[in-house]
Amino acid sequence: MAHTVLGLRDIGAEAALLAGGGRAILLQLANPAVGHAVADHSDFAADPLRRLRNTLSYVYALVFGTHEQVATVRSMVHHAHAPVRSETYDASDAVLQLWVAATLYDTAATLHARIFGPLDEASADAVYRDYAVVGTALGMPSALWPADREAFGRYWRAQLARLEVDDRVREVGAQVLHPASGPLWMRAMMPVARLATAGLLPPALREAYALPWSDRRQRRFDRMMDVTAHLYPYLPARLRHWPKNHLLGRLR
Repeated sequence: MAHTVLGLRDIGAEAALLAGGGRAILLQLANPAVGHAVADHSDFAADPLRRLRNTLSYVYALVFGTHEQVATVRSMVHHAHAPVRSETYDASDAVLQLWVAATLYDTAATLHARIFGPLDEASADAVYRDYAVVGTALGMPSALWPADREAFGRYWRAQLARLEVDDRVREVGAQVLHPASGPLWMRAMMPVARLATAGLLPPALREAYALPWSDRRQRRFDRMMDVTAHLYPYLPARLRHWPKNHLLGRLR
């Protein structure tokens, strides 16, 4: 019997991957060009739910949507990026688009492996290739996406070594993790989101953002991930894929 090779369409709808949203954002902000531009854009954290919804709609439309839905979300993202500029940042900069796409890929791959176990080599390669669309849809040349997972690993380690978190970026990170607005249900979930974000970040970056951590928090994080891994895969697909279906429905 032939082995089924999975791709991004097979894993990208999982709601559990949303637990990595805070990690991806803080990684993006730690690139000084991104972080300083966002720090100067004072309403970045003013409506966190809208920003989360737009980011998810963008990724879901690229992977699962129609041509019309892709056009809609590309327009949304370009409009949202237009005011976020600085002397060192331009949202149309392909190198920065690569970094944003890389943070989304690495976060999704990290979480999927933790919850579902590692993918086989062919599937892992297919998912990696598919993720290039997150950057190329905004204009990043496809040749800029590292050729394979080994090349990506070299790129990722080099970028992590260059990340910087100063007081301005640290303040934006605090706003992301401690939103002052948003619906009650979202703010009620933030303690869990903060634990997931801190636990998933590289330790050096966790320390740079001054996120509290201890052996006790590490045990809580490990228990949370273990429980998720034991329960989440057995939930009905309609629940696991609800965010994707709901947001694509809104785009229609």
